[in-house]
Amino acid sequence: MSPKPRLILGSGSPRRRELLAQLGVTADDIRPPDIDEDPKKGEQPRPYCVRLAREKAEAIPSDPDEIVLSADTTVAMGRRILGKPADEKEAAQFLTLLSGRRHRVITAVAVRRGEKVWERDVVTQVKMKMLSNEELNAYLHSGDWRGKAGGYGIQGPAGALIPWISGSFTAVVGLPLAETANLLQAAGYPLYRDAS
Repeated sequence: MSPKPRLILGSGSPRRRELLAQLGVTADDIRPPDIDEDPKKGEQPRPYCVRLAREKAEAIPSDPDEIVLSADTTVAMGRRILGKPADEKEAAQFLTLLSGRRHRVITAVAVRRGEKVWERDVVTQVKMKMLSNEELNAYLHSGDWRGKAGGYGIQGPAGALIPWISGSFTAVVGLPLAETANLLQAAGYPLYRDAS
């Protein structure tokens, strides 16, 4: 039996590490890529998200026997891409825009081994409740919005602000587990058996 390939997680996100752990997977190394994450002019949210996941996977140096896993999560309100807020003011703008409305959370996953890339993207519909000033200010004060697309994380205090989702909860957190498991297996990563 060939040795288990090394898995490189191309993300510094602690949430993605926790989600991988639910699959019984611990990355052998963590190498967050340094790429330009600005949308191109006129770029739609879904193609943008897919492009970023692929560019992250391709930007990470790796050996031929290593499998690189990267992902991108984008919050979309119509055609508008809501990335990670630069500051509390922008987080407040995003949350005010999402308040009481449905939006889409797109998570794209790319798995690369050598030159070959396997990819999937998952779109989840999410509804945020109508936020009172108290709720908005309390959430902003928590600081939980930092580093999160759209200015919120469903797995933290903002979970209380999300009464409804249709789709993959783990994709909204940052890594759709069913799809990620399939991609890892396609790339030859032995998920459900001991390959020691």
